[in-house]
Amino acid sequence: MQSMVIRCAMAAAVCVLANPADAQDASAFFKDKTITYVVATSAGGGYDVYGRLVARYMEPALPGATIVVKNVPGAGHMVGANSIYASKPDGLTLGTFSTGLVYSQLSDAPGVKFDLGKMSWIGKAASDPHVIVTSAKSPYKTFADLRNASQPIQVSAGGVGAFAYTEMRMVARAFKLNINVILGYTGTDTEMAMRRGEIDANLGSYSSYDGFVRNGFGQYVLQLGGTPPAGVAGARAIAVTDDEKATVALIESQTELGRFTAGPPNIPADRLAALRNAYRVALENPELQAQAAKADRPVEPLYGEEVAQRIRAALNQTPEMIALVKEITAAAK
Repeated sequence: MQSMVIRCAMAAAVCVLANPADAQDASAFFKDKTITYVVATSAGGGYDVYGRLVARYMEPALPGATIVVKNVPGAGHMVGANSIYASKPDGLTLGTFSTGLVYSQLSDAPGVKFDLGKMSWIGKAASDPHVIVTSAKSPYKTFADLRNASQPIQVSAGGVGAFAYTEMRMVARAFKLNINVILGYTGTDTEMAMRRGEIDANLGSYSSYDGFVRNGFGQYVLQLGGTPPAGVAGARAIAVTDDEKATVALIESQTELGRFTAGPPNIPADRLAALRNAYRVALENPELQAQAAKADRPVEPLYGEEVAQRIRAALNQTPEMIALVKEITAAAK
C-alpha cells in the first residue's frame, strides 16, 4: 500500500492567492450558484474518486454554493478538457483530466482545442507514480518478460489522448516492447478485462492499481517516478540509452502533477483566488484525508500558481522531445 503523504506546511507555503481579502470578498459571488465540476472519464476509477472528493469538500468552503460532478468521457479525456476550456470564465466550471493531455498538446494532436498553459489552475491533489501492471492470467510477471515477449502484448487505453496510451507507446518504443494497444477501455473496464484475461498489461497510476495488485489480480512490473516496491523494476534504474533516459525523464515529470483541478482561461482574479482557497481548505480537511486514505489514494497537494508553473514547464520541451512525442503519436494511427 502506498502511504498517504500530506504536506500541509509546504502546501500552505505555495498557495498563491491574489489577495486573501479578494478570496473572502469573491466567495459571496458563489452564494446560491451551481458550480459544475467536470470529470473527463466515466464514473469509477481514480479521476472520478478524486474529483468527487474535491467537489464534496470544496462545497462547504464556498458557503451557499452547490458543486455538481459531471462525467464527460471521450477521446482519452480530450472531450472533457475541451469542454472545460470552452466554458464561460465565470468560475462556475472546473474539472479534472489526464496529465496525458500535455502530450496531446505537444504533438498538436487532432481534436485539441485547449492550451493548458492558459488555463486557470486551481491545484493538484497528488503525486502518483505511473506503473505498468500485468494480469495474473498473463505469462508476463516481470518487465524482463515483457522485453522478451515473442507475441504482441495486449495492452489497453481509454483513447489517444490518455496518458496510458501515450506513455505506454513511449515506453514500448524506448525499451523495444512488442505491444498491441486496444482503445476504448475507460474507468475500471481495464481491470475487469485483465481479470478476464483479455488484456495482458496496462500502464496507469500507482494509486489506481494498488487494490488490484493487493487482491492478487496482477503485479507491478515497472514503476516510473517515486521509489518502487521491492522486486519491481524502476524505470530510471534500468534506462541506459539516451532515448530511454529522455523518455523516462519526461514521464516522471508528469507523475508530480497527479489529479489536478483547472478551469477555463481568464477567470477573474478574485474568483480564482476564492476557488484556490476553497480547494486548499478541501485538501487540508482531515475528513477528506481520511476518505482518501480509506480508498488508498495518496494526497500530496500543491496550489494555484505553483501548479501553473509546472504545467508550463512540462510544455516547454526541447524540439527533439516534441519530435519524439509526435513520432509516437503518429506511428500509432
